[in-house]
Amino acid sequence: MTDIDIRIQGRAGRITLNRPQALNALTYDMAMAIHAALDDWRADDAVHLLVIDAAGDKAFCAGGDIADLYRTGTAGDYDFGRQFWADEYRMNAALFEFPKPVISLMQGFTMGGGVGVGCHGSHRIVGDSSKIAMPECGIGLVPDVGGSLILARAPGRLGEYLGTTAARMGACDAILAGFADYYLPEGDWPDLIARLCDTGDAAQVGAAARTPPDSPLAAHLPLINDHFAGDTLTDILTALRAEDSEFTAAALKSMSRNAPLSMACAVEMVHRLRDTGGIRDALDLEYRFTYRAMEHADFLEGIRAAIIDKDRKPQWRHALDSDLAPDVTRMLEPLFEHALIFDKGDTQ
Repeated sequence: MTDIDIRIQGRAGRITLNRPQALNALTYDMAMAIHAALDDWRADDAVHLLVIDAAGDKAFCAGGDIADLYRTGTAGDYDFGRQFWADEYRMNAALFEFPKPVISLMQGFTMGGGVGVGCHGSHRIVGDSSKIAMPECGIGLVPDVGGSLILARAPGRLGEYLGTTAARMGACDAILAGFADYYLPEGDWPDLIARLCDTGDAAQVGAAARTPPDSPLAAHLPLINDHFAGDTLTDILTALRAEDSEFTAAALKSMSRNAPLSMACAVEMVHRLRDTGGIRDALDLEYRFTYRAMEHADFLEGIRAAIIDKDRKPQWRHALDSDLAPDVTRMLEPLFEHALIFDKGDTQ
C-alpha cells in the first residue's frame, strides 16, 4: 500500500491520499508526488480535469506530517524544514495555478497542509462530516500553504477570526468563508467521481450539488466584524475584553491557547494580503515566517506540547499582552537571497 495513489482514470487525473490510519497526513514525498503529477498532466490532452480525494471516512487530510520537522529542528537542523516548506509551497502554487478544472472532495478533517491540497482547486466539495480549519497558531506557526490568501479573501473579518481562533468550519461555514464551493452528501460522491472520470466535464459538479444547510458562522458575522476589525492582535483582544458575552468569552478562550506571536503575525498577514494579494504573494509571506519559525518563533515548543509530550502546556516566547510589533516586523521582513523561488530562472 502506498501513501498516495496517482493514476489516470478515464478522462480524469486521479489523486487519492491513502494514509487513513494517519488521517492522511501529508508527507514530503506525497507533496512531491502531487507536484510531479501536476507537471505531467498540465499539457496531457488525455487529462481533462483532476479529481482529488482521500481514503477513509475520518479525514481528507488532517495536516502535514511534522515528525521529521520536529526531529531535525530540535537537533539544530533548520534546513530540512525550510526545504520541506519551500517545496510544499511550490506544489500549492502549482495546484492553485493549474490550467484545468481541479475537483476536490473533502470529508472529515481538512486542516493545515490538507487545506493546501484540497482548497486551491476550482470545484471544492464538502459534505456533512467536513471539518475545515487553519489551526497553525496553536503549534507556533501561521496559517500557511496558501491558506492566508483564503483568509484574506473571506467575507468581513472572518479571516482574522478563523486565523487566530482556529475555529472549525462545517460544510456550510467553509463555503461561506471561501474554503469550499459545493455541498454534496458524501453518499453521492462515488457516483459523481465516476461521471467526472467518464465525461471529463467539470459541470457535473454543479449539476450534482445540493443546497447547503444554514451556516452557523453567518449568524456570528456581525459580532466577528465588530470585534476583529482592529489593526493588530492587541486591538482585537481589547475589543473582545470590552464585552462580556458568550461569543467574546469563547473567542478569548481559544486565543489564550495559541502562540501570541503567531496570532499577531496572522493578523498582519491577512491585512497585507486583503484586496491585493495573489497566491504567490501569500506563499512568499508565509515562507518568511516558516523559514524563521524553528529558530525565532514557537514552532518547536508548540509541537512538543501538542504532539511529543502532549502536556498541552506550551511555554510561548511572548505573553499575550506583550509588545509584539517588533517581532512581527522581524518575522515578516523579506528573506532576500533566501526568498521563496517558484520557477527556475526566477529572481528576487
